[in-house]
Amino acid sequence: MENAASRPSLADLILLLGRILLSLIFLHEGFSLIATITVTLDTFEKLGLPALVAFGVIALQIGAGLSIAAGFLSRFGAVALGLFCLATALLFHTNFASQNELLHFEKDFAIAGGMFVLAVSGAGSISIDYLVKSQLKGMHPWLTAVL
Repeated sequence: MENAASRPSLADLILLLGRILLSLIFLHEGFSLIATITVTLDTFEKLGLPALVAFGVIALQIGAGLSIAAGFLSRFGAVALGLFCLATALLFHTNFASQNELLHFEKDFAIAGGMFVLAVSGAGSISIDYLVKSQLKGMHPWLTAVL
């Protein structure tokens, strides 16, 4: 029989929803970059960036996006994507004379803020991190801090 303590709290349900919403933009973009890989590589080349960077961006967006959605090493995924958003804003969206560029700059900063909040709060009880943590009693303190 299920008791109230074993049911997820409203906060954990909201954390799950927030994780999914935050991850969707990165998963969509990562898979879109793969679907149009030739265009992606051409765009990166025009920016003076090698193909290796393009593949790194794709791997980061999909890997960290899945990490956050599943709640598996989500703190790492959130920090990585938060830093990625800050870098993207500062490197590519600083033409504030353009309203569109300003919007992208602000959006990237807002997403970074959400990622950093997630990195501090953790994924909640509806996550792989929580399952691992609850199964491995007596873990080393640094590992507990990561999950």
